[in-house]
Amino acid sequence: MKPASVKELKDELKHRSPQELLEIVLRLSRFKKENKELLTYLLFSADNEEEYIEGVKQEMDGQFEEINRSSYYFMKKSMRKILRNVKKYSRYSGKKETETELLIYFLHKMHDFSPSIHKNRTLQNLFDRQLALVRKNIQKLHEDLQHDFEMELEDLE
Repeated sequence: MKPASVKELKDELKHRSPQELLEIVLRLSRFKKENKELLTYLLFSADNEEEYIEGVKQEMDGQFEEINRSSYYFMKKSMRKILRNVKKYSRYSGKKETETELLIYFLHKMHDFSPSIHKNRTLQNLFDRQLALVRKNIQKLHEDLQHDFEMELEDLE
């Protein structure tokens, strides 16, 4: 079965009653965890982005505390998992400011991590790639935000 295009879906949804739309959304939320997480963001967190960012940062703090520090292999796997979650939460928001702020926080957590990530080439490359992405994202933001984020990045170098 080939999925319909976004335009086709939009046109079809226009012809549905509010009750049918409610049933469709609830049914959609049952199938994938990500659908439910996105719906949760849209309904409860979209109007308060700062609170959403703080919640993601707290979750990130907990995940960094749980990292197995016995070898760089386990550290790498855990940090990649945390990064996947950060990207997912950024995608829910859809705002470059949120993505940039979360990535900068992730980079600070990586930079301050003990044992140092700078002794492992894979983790250092992960750090460098995300730093380059943040720099690229910063260029797309408003000038005031650019300055604020650049000040936060100075600590990482």
